[in-house]
Formats: sequence, structure tokens, C-alpha cells
Amino acid sequence: MQKQRLKVFFDTSALIAGIVSSRGAARAVLQLAEIGLIEVFVSKQVIVEADRNIEDKLPEMLNEYREFIKFLAPVLVEDPHQKDIKRYVTVIHPDDAPILAAAVNAEVDYLITWDRKHFINKNIHTHSTMKIVTPGEFLKYFRECL
Repeated sequence: MQKQRLKVFFDTSALIAGIVSSRGAARAVLQLAEIGLIEVFVSKQVIVEADRNIEDKLPEMLNEYREFIKFLAPVLVEDPHQKDIKRYVTVIHPDDAPILAAAVNAEVDYLITWDRKHFINKNIHTHSTMKIVTPGEFLKYFRECL
């Protein structure tokens, strides 16, 4: 019997880090997805934000980013409805509530982020089993699951 792949939601910070770095924890997590060991989820908002940030700050990488996203073919999660977002504006910065809501709605196992200020080390209650971790923390959990 084949073990079910972990479901991982990338926020914009982790997605960009994984794409622009040739090595590092975020890149290693994306490589796990490339070889089919985990399943990557992103929301439309994450894709748009990453595209905009790369176009503004690293325009020479824009085509590479877009090709990588096509190749990776993440599960594209619809942006959450306003009622879902409202559920989280009291537990996280309002700008990040749509990302948190999208990850919870997607029923993923992990939300991967580099946003320590708003996501990491916060007491965020989502009423789900999803863990919010950095790419490095995810790799540690992944190794323990092997």
C-alpha cells in the first residue's frame, strides 16, 4: 500500500525563496515536490504576489519562475471567501488572513512560510491539524516521517 503524500501549502515568501535560491531549505522542499514525494498547494493570491514581486525585484527571473510553476503544477486553491478570511483576521495580520484561510480550506498538512513576524512563533488557532513551519522545520518533520 502506497503512503499518502504530505500536502504542503506554500506562502509567497517560501515560494519565492525556493525558486530564486539554487539551494536552501525552501528549494529542497520544492525539489521534494518535483520528484513527487509531496504535493504542493498554492492559492491564486500566492501566484499573483510571487509573480508581481519577481517582476519588480528580479525581472530577469520572471520567465524562469513562470516555467517552473508550469512544470511544478501545484494544486491551485481558490482564494477564500470573505467569510473565511474574517475567521482569521483576529488571529493573524489582516493581510495574511487570506493565505491562512486558503491553506486551512485546502486541508493541507503544512503551511510553509518564512514570515516569522506574522506566522511563525504565533499562537495561531486554525481548528485544523495543519502545522505552520519554516522550510527547514518542514524538512526536519519530513525526515522523521521516513
